[in-house]
Amino acid sequence: MKYDFIICHYGEIALKGKNRKFFEEKLIENLKRALKGQSPFGDSPRVQRISGRILVELPARIGYAEGVAGGSEKAKRDKIKEVLRNVFGIVYFSFAVSCEQEIEAIKKKAVEILQNKTVTNRCDRIKLLQLSEKQRLHFKTFKVETQRSKKDFPLSSQEINEKVGKYVLKRLAPYRTEGSGARVDLTNPDITCFIEIVENYAFLYLEKIPGPGGLPVNVSGKAISLLSGGIDSPVAAFYGMRRGVKIIFLHFYTQTQNSIDKTKKILRILNKYQFSSKLYLVPFLNIQKEIFQKTNPEYGCILCRRFMFRIAEILAEKEKAEALITGENIGQVASQTLANIRATEEATNLPVLRPLIGMDKKDIIDKAKEIGTFDISILAEEFYCHGFLAKHPETKANLKKVKEEEKKLDVEKLIKEAVKKAKVEII
Repeated sequence: MKYDFIICHYGEIALKGKNRKFFEEKLIENLKRALKGQSPFGDSPRVQRISGRILVELPARIGYAEGVAGGSEKAKRDKIKEVLRNVFGIVYFSFAVSCEQEIEAIKKKAVEILQNKTVTNRCDRIKLLQLSEKQRLHFKTFKVETQRSKKDFPLSSQEINEKVGKYVLKRLAPYRTEGSGARVDLTNPDITCFIEIVENYAFLYLEKIPGPGGLPVNVSGKAISLLSGGIDSPVAAFYGMRRGVKIIFLHFYTQTQNSIDKTKKILRILNKYQFSSKLYLVPFLNIQKEIFQKTNPEYGCILCRRFMFRIAEILAEKEKAEALITGENIGQVASQTLANIRATEEATNLPVLRPLIGMDKKDIIDKAKEIGTFDISILAEEFYCHGFLAKHPETKANLKKVKEEEKKLDVEKLIKEAVKKAKVEII
């Protein structure tokens, strides 16, 4: 037996009222882009919107029997799962089989998919090959759970559950590898047979695979994300994308190439969420030299951040971006106290979004590991400013004093030179 479809369920999109169609269409567009070129979809994945769901048609149907003969098909499914787990907007998705929208057909299909339930243990696989087809059952308890959005279907969800459950129990009770028969458990079953009655379809599936949730990328406008190459900023960008923001990245580099290389590696990982990224590379060494040679070192980090925000705002205007995103987190380092955040943010007219503002460092590290950026972020690199940092940097900056220090610099000239030398790459 083969899977016919992948059913993608969304959550927050359903609450968008008159704008819901826009969000659904953007999710469809992102799904097509994510699946394009993946086996078995080729260059034209067939994706459509149905009532409360996004439906992906499997052109070359993928089987779900595993064990010795099903390894290649499992590999295909695992690859598709990996792709769909990175498409923001999906709450969960399922590989499903379809049948006629008629209770007898649904009952028979339920028995078929339960008889083909996956086994992964090698001993079970060997045992499986010694059994007849109808004896290949690998669970002790089950239940049936129906979602009926087509309200003119002649049976209610509960009636479907009862009829299908009764039929499955009768057919499968004698056939289980341990020989004691299958039974119903509505509280904590080993397996659940999910049924959906929607529009003209009847779907059945056994697994709800979690998606990343959030909103489809590129429904919430653009933002410039300041990407340092450290642990925090990639995670902040991830959370921005999860809320539907199209991210344009900005990296300030000094004298070493390895920070640029790190940044590009991080972007290639983050691209699994938004497919491709524009990266601005801005030289920052001259600005740092000027700051640490001409101003009070205690204000060095604050002044650097103010320059970064000004440059980011210029690039945001060019890209029609509406906000900046940073990996700042209250109290994590000296520049991230509330007073210093206020002093740095004053340099820009754009809103500065800080997705990590209240998170513990451990939570940020855990998320970095989960999305795959942590191992790159912790690679060593050199920083010019480390040799000039004050032993006791200012943690409660007075904005008036910050501006007095800034007057010692030719701010406009330094910014103009940095922007002029900026390079742009598409990753």
